[in-house]
Amino acid sequence: METRDYARIDRRTFLKVAGTAGAAAGLVGAPGFAPLALAQDKPTADAIIHGKSAKMIVHNGKLGVMETPLDMLRGHRTTPMDILYNRTHFPVDGDGKWMATTEPADRETVQNWTIQVSGLVQRPKSIKVSDLEQMDHVKRVAVMQCAGNGRSYYWAKAKTPGSGWKHGGMGNLEWEGVPLKSLLTSLELSPDDSVKFLTANGKDQPPVKGGADVIKSYHLAAPQLDDAILALRMNGKPIPTIHGGPVRLIIPGYYGNMNIKWLTDLQLMNEPTPSAIMQKTYRMPHSQVEPGEFTTQDLTRENSTPTYGFAIMSVLFAPLAGQTVKAGEVELKGVAWNDGVAALEEVRISLDQGKTWLQTEVDSSDGPYAWHHWQKSVKLEAGSHEVWVRATDAWGRSQPLDGLSTWNPGGWDWHGVDRVRFEAA
Repeated sequence: METRDYARIDRRTFLKVAGTAGAAAGLVGAPGFAPLALAQDKPTADAIIHGKSAKMIVHNGKLGVMETPLDMLRGHRTTPMDILYNRTHFPVDGDGKWMATTEPADRETVQNWTIQVSGLVQRPKSIKVSDLEQMDHVKRVAVMQCAGNGRSYYWAKAKTPGSGWKHGGMGNLEWEGVPLKSLLTSLELSPDDSVKFLTANGKDQPPVKGGADVIKSYHLAAPQLDDAILALRMNGKPIPTIHGGPVRLIIPGYYGNMNIKWLTDLQLMNEPTPSAIMQKTYRMPHSQVEPGEFTTQDLTRENSTPTYGFAIMSVLFAPLAGQTVKAGEVELKGVAWNDGVAALEEVRISLDQGKTWLQTEVDSSDGPYAWHHWQKSVKLEAGSHEVWVRATDAWGRSQPLDGLSTWNPGGWDWHGVDRVRFEAA
């Protein structure tokens, strides 16, 4: 059985709950993209998105939603494209078939791609990819993570809508592109102080006319925006189409839904977008709520906050849940991360369910927004063991011992202490 203590969900049940959509029709890619075929009732990841590993865990075949098994994720300091999780809001079949590949956009698409900059500016701009290529570039190493990562662990309290992610809805990536800040400073903004938000939109469109589009707004004063970029490359190569190429807005430390794919529009505004995906979805209540007393339709700007920056989090990569290791000296390893605003200062482990804690060695060399690798060697006797892992940053933010205390009707922002059971023999 593969389990985290707070979930009590075995792998078979997990896959059944979070299973893929039904039989999918055959797809043919748009010019410049690889052909796609979905002939199976429950196709593997490589049949849904060309170039993905068949070992990925598929949550929703129609939307191309898939996560990375931890035994694959832990093997790389920078997450390879073929095993990087995917979360797409609109179908990758039908009108969205152009998305369903890890190949970069074709040359004609790149040449014609334009980003419109408008709103409270004196002179609206049209920016082409070729313009961005000529500007100074910077690199950012940053965690990319779905806001629903870990949602299945909330289900120990009450089921929520959405895919039953474990911890594989994340990756550690290197992005390269044009600093957003330098682009914004080149604009002639409205002369008053009314410009408070940046709103971003992408090429993807709702499958139903009038449906909610993926449009997101950001406070211009947010510190992470100083490090945001209009990214053109991921891990040193043009961004794969399924991951937002040819241009994606990358805000390090922000959840994936805030990092708009296929960027086409930037607007300077005095209020955030009224889009339902901004106002009703991906929001955390200000106070603790219980199942049945609160729904996503009850969320407002007054009682909730958008899932902007990551909650502080840590995960054990070795040993994995259910694994058997040799008794004696055992090397515990994993990663931790936060929103990058405050330094991630320590990762501690407990072998006695939180009674005592041991300090680990933390490697922060990849920067504030990247995974912080940690390790600790401990001596374990033969038998069953449970390790708890908890990160803390310079602002005193830490993971709750009871992860279910942040239960919410959307299943967002899981960041409870990681609890992993394994055997020593």
